[in-house]
Amino acid sequence: MIDFRYHLVSIVAVFLALAIGIVLGSTELQGHTIDVLQASSNYLNNQLNVAKAERASYQAQAGAEDQFLQSAEPQLLGGRLAGDRVVIVTEPGAQGSVVDGIKQAAVLAGAAVTGQVALQPQFNDISAANQSSLGAVDSSAAAAAGLTVTAGTDPQTASQQQAAQLIAHAILAKSPGQAGLTPEAAQALLSAYTQAGYLTVSGTPTDPATLAVLVTPQTAPADGPGDPANQVLLAVAREFAGASAATLVAGGTAGSATSASAIAVLRSSSVSGQVSSVDDADTALGQITVIEALATQLAGGKPNSYGISGASAVSPVPVPSPSPTASAAAPQPTATGKGGKQPVKKK
Repeated sequence: MIDFRYHLVSIVAVFLALAIGIVLGSTELQGHTIDVLQASSNYLNNQLNVAKAERASYQAQAGAEDQFLQSAEPQLLGGRLAGDRVVIVTEPGAQGSVVDGIKQAAVLAGAAVTGQVALQPQFNDISAANQSSLGAVDSSAAAAAGLTVTAGTDPQTASQQQAAQLIAHAILAKSPGQAGLTPEAAQALLSAYTQAGYLTVSGTPTDPATLAVLVTPQTAPADGPGDPANQVLLAVAREFAGASAATLVAGGTAGSATSASAIAVLRSSSVSGQVSSVDDADTALGQITVIEALATQLAGGKPNSYGISGASAVSPVPVPSPSPTASAAAPQPTATGKGGKQPVKKK
């Protein structure tokens, strides 16, 4: 007869066996799992090392290409903008190296950089209070210069649009020698905005330029495509395009790679049909492209988007520069006389 003690021992034995099985099974499973994880880790480390090596190789290649383009820049750009005048306008946060690179490229192309107008953060404030303050400066500056401004098309940036119209009168001309403000009146107009904290000026931008380059911030705005800085840039670019022979918006690769960047917002707007854009102006290729894009527009070409982030082309096809000796250097066709003799060429 099976008594209670037997049942108790049996139950204990079953649970003991189950415990031993769990311990043994988990031990075996743990070892197998560690092996799998170790193999996966080794594989991923190898892949990471390969990716790092590829990245280093691409960086070295890009660096070599950039060095080559920098050394070739004088030959590539020589005479492209001979006799032209360029003014640089920067948004708050514009990358200094981009500005310097574009200035250097313009000089190598034979252009004169008249100066730089740096818009301040206050200029991008679209609050009602600032619209009122900026509007008051607009009215005062327009009256002092004897100018009439048109109403802004966007209520949010109406005062910035009118300010851009007036600033354009002071620093831009559609063609060399175009009648405009006197240097004194142009300086007084810019001073009105400078004293109110909306911009700073260096050089002599009141010597009117026919070409304008707007440099965008180094990083994309935190508030997305609708950020006030982007909307103000569109307003400024539109007004400058109408007041110049060609206007271009330039930015660096880091600040142009997202849909919230100024370059991306510009390209998705109607303003893209009025100005060219370059999204890699922090590289030698991009700085060369800035000059080529301006030269293309001066030659009658349409504005376009250039670069590596959603652009239509990497760079424009260079417009051939006319050579004064081209006709003399071209081979002349020769006619064959009777009897198959070649006519004697005169020395």
